[in-house]
Formats: sequence, C-alpha cells, structure tokens
Amino acid sequence: MKHTEAHNYDEKYKYDDIIRLPHHVSKKHPQMSPLNRAAQFSPFAALTGHEDALHETARLTDSFAELDENRIEQLNEQLRLIRENLEQKPECEITYFQPDGKKSGGSYVTIRGRIKKIDPYERLIIFTDGTILPMDYLFSIKGELFRNMELSDMQP
Repeated sequence: MKHTEAHNYDEKYKYDDIIRLPHHVSKKHPQMSPLNRAAQFSPFAALTGHEDALHETARLTDSFAELDENRIEQLNEQLRLIRENLEQKPECEITYFQPDGKKSGGSYVTIRGRIKKIDPYERLIIFTDGTILPMDYLFSIKGELFRNMELSDMQP
C-alpha cells in the first residue's frame, strides 16, 4: 500500500473500535431535551435588536411649535367657553402635541369627542369616553361651540 492509501484506510476505519458501543447516559446529569440540543446549533445573532434600533433612529418626530400670545389667549377663551357649556358635553376636535417616549420630539394627534370635565388645577381635559388630555400641549380646538369665534388657523 502506498502512503496515501494507508492514510485513507486509517481515516476510513478510524472509529471502528467505538462505533458499535452503546450510547453513554450520565447518572449525574439529566439528559438534554431534543429542543435544547437543537438550540445549541441555531445561528448566533450578535446584533439582536440592531435592526429595531435602526428603525427607531429613522422614525421621524416633530418638534413642539411654541404658541404666540394670541394663540394662547384664543385657546384660553375656548377652554372658558367649554367650561361654561359643560352641561351640554360639547363635541370638540382637539389637536395636541404628544411627546415621544423614546426620543426628542413627538407628533401632533387629533382626537374628537365630547368633553365631560376640565380640571384647571391638574390642567386636564377629560372626555366622556375616559380619554384624558394634558392642557399643556394643546394646539387647536374646533367645534360647533366656536362657530362664531374668529379663530386663527395655524398648522402644526
């Protein structure tokens, strides 16, 4: 036999002495489930969450538009009218700034509903459906109640 043939022969029959032995079962350690054994060979994701972080960074947010004195006065007048007419539970469409919980900025959200209560101390607007809005981020209020008011039409 040539050297390479001898080498191939050795490789081919290398484990013949142990191949037919019974499988070893430990008396100390419980046998691993097939699911856990398979998990050992699953691909390793070194950058878990990286794609989510990229999407979060790419998500756009708006900045809060500072309101001028006229706009603040207009909103205060509208809130006063709502308070005076709470027994009617006036229907309003309110646009407000909702700060983003994960990054600076936020978004403008518009909701529509009937107002149940205005809490001037906590600075909250409470709707009949239980929705609660902080007054600090109001942008605009629309509704039939303000039909005769001259309103400035700012865009967020």
